[in-house]
Amino acid sequence: MAENVNDEKKMKNSIPLLALRGLVVFPNMIIPLLVGRDKSLEALENAMVDNKKILLSAQHDEVVEETTQDDIYDIGTIAEVKQLMRLPDGTVKILVEGLSRARITGYIQEDPYYEVEFEEIEIDEEINTEIEALMRSVSGSFEEYIKLNKGIPPEAMMTIANIDDPDRLVDIIVSHMSLKTSQQQDILSSILYEERLRKLYKILDKEIEILRVKNKINDEVKKQVEKRQKEYYLKEQMKAIKKELGEDNSFSEEIEDYNQKVEETDLPKEVEEKVLDELDKLKKMPRNSNEAVVVRNYLDCIFDLPWNKYSEDKLVIDEVEEKLEENHYGLDDVKERILEYLSVRKLSDNLKSPILCLVGPPGVGKTSLGKSIANAIDREFVRLSLGGVRDEAEIRGHRRTYIGARPGRIINAMRDAGTMNPIFLLDEIDKITSDFRGDPAAALLEVLDPEQNDDFTDHFLELPFDLSDVMFITTANSVSDIPRPLLDRMELITISGYTEAEKIEIAKAHLLPQQLDNHGLERDKFNLSDNALRKTIRNYTREAGVRNLERTLASICRKVAKEVVEGKETGTRIDTRNLKKYLGIAKYEYGKVENENRIGVVTGLAWTQLGGDILDIEVSIIPGDGKLILTGKLGDVMKESARIALSYTRTKEEEFDFPEKFYKKYDIHVHVPEGAIPKDGPSAGITLATALISALSNTPVSGEVAMTGEVTLRGRVLPVGGIKSKVLAAHRAGIKKVILCKKNKKSLEEVPDNIKRDLDFVLVENMDQVLAEAMVKDGEEVEDK
Repeated sequence: MAENVNDEKKMKNSIPLLALRGLVVFPNMIIPLLVGRDKSLEALENAMVDNKKILLSAQHDEVVEETTQDDIYDIGTIAEVKQLMRLPDGTVKILVEGLSRARITGYIQEDPYYEVEFEEIEIDEEINTEIEALMRSVSGSFEEYIKLNKGIPPEAMMTIANIDDPDRLVDIIVSHMSLKTSQQQDILSSILYEERLRKLYKILDKEIEILRVKNKINDEVKKQVEKRQKEYYLKEQMKAIKKELGEDNSFSEEIEDYNQKVEETDLPKEVEEKVLDELDKLKKMPRNSNEAVVVRNYLDCIFDLPWNKYSEDKLVIDEVEEKLEENHYGLDDVKERILEYLSVRKLSDNLKSPILCLVGPPGVGKTSLGKSIANAIDREFVRLSLGGVRDEAEIRGHRRTYIGARPGRIINAMRDAGTMNPIFLLDEIDKITSDFRGDPAAALLEVLDPEQNDDFTDHFLELPFDLSDVMFITTANSVSDIPRPLLDRMELITISGYTEAEKIEIAKAHLLPQQLDNHGLERDKFNLSDNALRKTIRNYTREAGVRNLERTLASICRKVAKEVVEGKETGTRIDTRNLKKYLGIAKYEYGKVENENRIGVVTGLAWTQLGGDILDIEVSIIPGDGKLILTGKLGDVMKESARIALSYTRTKEEEFDFPEKFYKKYDIHVHVPEGAIPKDGPSAGITLATALISALSNTPVSGEVAMTGEVTLRGRVLPVGGIKSKVLAAHRAGIKKVILCKKNKKSLEEVPDNIKRDLDFVLVENMDQVLAEAMVKDGEEVEDK
């Protein structure tokens, strides 16, 4: 009998459980539900058979499909099923009403549905003054929440107006709010009035603040949209009015096009503000006025510039090195510097682009090297020739107050490049001049200063333009012609010239194939022997670069092309025996004249804008009254060197048995051949002194010797520059021995090893050592010049 009583109690305290996903049902809440899971359907069926009561409890994680006891909150709501409708897809739609809260005290079964034991949560708590105050605060906050939340009808406030039960007040308010499942469950699980009210009040306060910010944002967006709609409506009205009046709408369409470009172009903030100001001015101007034309040109210039457009560098060092080697033979210093820059750039984005200045004679590949660098790192390439530029406006542009104003060539080149980080070659920077229109070199100071060029300002543009990501490369033939402040901002890399071996490799790998293609000749039917190529270099060209060599090869190709067209030749082989047929008589004698020993004639080494060269200095002693005659278009520095050499020579009168009182009875004539070419510099000091002593002492100087260095009144030999170029010139001319200042020894490290093996270098400190090496001893062959 006792067992039957317990079973009856058990049955009375048990109820089917329906687990909810992402939803919490409160008492006094009527809500529709969709039921589709098997366990849920079984629980629902059992509830409908019994008393239509079911316990609704939420899951911890709504994603879980097959729930366990641990997945379900232990506090839920007992609800009554009001309506049930079966849908075609097998799910069931029900309408439930929450009755009271209940706590799950145990699970009776899990299959085929959850059956749980429960106990209803009943609160027997007095409502004191603090709870009443909390109820009023919650009601007031809910009223403000309704005003801010347009999704809740104002009538919802009526439902809580006369509620004096704290539990019911909380349940109804929460049922009108869109809260997270965890927040709803937290309030449902709270037992005491004060705890529930305080939690709800805190949530309401936070939600009100969020709604205020949200409504403020919505209002701002709405105002902007309304403003644009209003502007659009007014503009359309104006178009319609102008159309009725027969006026042209193209000006309005032009303004619209500019406005659209402003939206589409990624302009910096400062630039965008300037453009909008100019557009406002343009709207108020007559369409065909001169001012409107100026504004249009200005706007077009701004929109053509590559604001915030960058090309991505190919920073694969091995590939870059391979491309540079493929396109250029030699030039190791330049290639190494480029690879160093790219290596640092790969490790750090904060490095400012360097300003490299390639200095060297024409034809050594300075300009083409800039193109190769751009191709190797996949950047755009632009070139600006500065030769003869004498107007500052060429760099900085014209002010817009002038008729025909335009931006400077820097801005134009950046527009052509289409990116903010091209390779920018400033060619012939040593050929800039200045006049009354300004100094372009001074304008370039800002362009070529990495610390300033991030806000370069063009007079026409009147806006800062960032040049800090541009890799500037400049070229020059002579360092001495570059203005000193400009030179200070650049890193010099000297390209002295090519050796004979390098020229042969360049001709075979680059020049000859290119000329054959240009002249339509088949490579397999054309053969220029190495000896013929070497003779071409020695006897038909004399230069530091390869430009004349390229012209000479082009001349050969033209003659071969003529033979092919005439049908005389089907395959051509050119060697030393028939080279004269294509190039005529040799222009230069390689290493013959220079080998003759002469009195009063000394071979010096000079540096010119075309590279290194040999320079014969001749001295003649003639009866007279002690005049020093200088000819050969010598510069001031070289004239001073001649006077110093003469003063030093007079100190050697007794040692070399000069004519008695030669400085009073004889005129001394110093001549440097090729008088049409200007010559200057201190490098001929020891050459002049040696020539004077040779002429006065009637002692020959070896024709196999060349020298360079500055001399002092006491006979000390001082170092000079351009050693590599001078040594290469000596080697080309067939010189055997080169006399240099001892302090120039470090400069010989730049000279290729194969050149140093062919030459005998004598390093001296004073003129006595020079004379000992240069003067011919008794018994050697002499030619008196």
